[in-house]
Amino acid sequence: MTNKPQFIVSSVYGPLESWRLGKSLGIDLIMDPSTCSFNCTYCQLGFIQKITIERKIYVETKRVIEDFKASKWQEADVITFSGSGEPTLAINLGETIKEIKKITTKPVSILTNATMLNLDEVRKDVVEADIVSVKIDAPDDITLKSINRPADGITIKSILEGIKKLKLDIGSKGKTKIQVQMMFMPQNKNQIEKLAEILNEIKPDELALNTPTRPYPSGWDIITRGAHGEDAKKIIYETKPLKTLTKEEAKAIEEHLKELTGLKIISVFNPTM
Repeated sequence: MTNKPQFIVSSVYGPLESWRLGKSLGIDLIMDPSTCSFNCTYCQLGFIQKITIERKIYVETKRVIEDFKASKWQEADVITFSGSGEPTLAINLGETIKEIKKITTKPVSILTNATMLNLDEVRKDVVEADIVSVKIDAPDDITLKSINRPADGITIKSILEGIKKLKLDIGSKGKTKIQVQMMFMPQNKNQIEKLAEILNEIKPDELALNTPTRPYPSGWDIITRGAHGEDAKKIIYETKPLKTLTKEEAKAIEEHLKELTGLKIISVFNPTM
C-alpha cells in the first residue's frame, strides 16, 4: 500500500454537491477515527473503527468554528453535520450549531441514524437544526442487523421511539423538518409494505430514497467522508462493489411508496440539485 497523501485535515469539508439539498458544506464533529453507533454494510467510510453509543466531545467547538470561518461556507446552500461518523455522539452538537448560526443564516441539516434520539439532551441539540435526516433502512431487527449492524442495545423499536419523541419536541409549529432517508439494497428492496407502515407511523415531512453510489473502502481514510466524483478516485484503499438499484427498480419503489404513504419523495435518481 502506498503512503497516504499529505494534506491539512479540517473539521469542515466541501462544499460538495448533494443530491438531497444542493451544494453542502460538511461539518465533521467526529474526525479520526471513524466512530458511529452503526456499522452499515454500505458506509462510504468503510468498516467503522469504533462502534459505540458514547457521547463526548470529539472535536472542540472552537476548532470547528475556526475551520468554518476559513472554509468556503459562503458558496454553500446548506451546512450539513455528517462526516466521520454519527454526529449526535458529539455532546457539543447543539453548541456548534448555535455558533454557526451566529455567522450565517444558511439552513443547517443533520444526517443521523436516529439511534440517540431517545436521549432528551440529544433531541435538545437536534432541534437547533433546520433539517434532520433520519436513517431508516430496515423494518425489523433482523434486517437492521443485516444492513446497519448496530451497537449493542439498539433496536428498531428504540430508533422509532426516538424519532417520535423528536416529533413531539418539534411540535406542529416547529421550524425543524424531519426527512427520512432509506437506503435500498438487496436485503430490503422487497420490504416496501413494511417500511411504508413505519413511515405512516412516524409521518415525516419528506422521504429520500437512496442506493449506494459511493465505494465501500477496505480501509479507513478521512477523505472518504466527502468522497464524491473525482474525490472518490483519490481513495487509496481497494474498494468493494455494492449492489445498487436500477433506475427502473428505484422508480417502481418510489411510486409504490408514494401510493402507500402520500409522502413527498426525492430520489438519488432524481436529485434536487
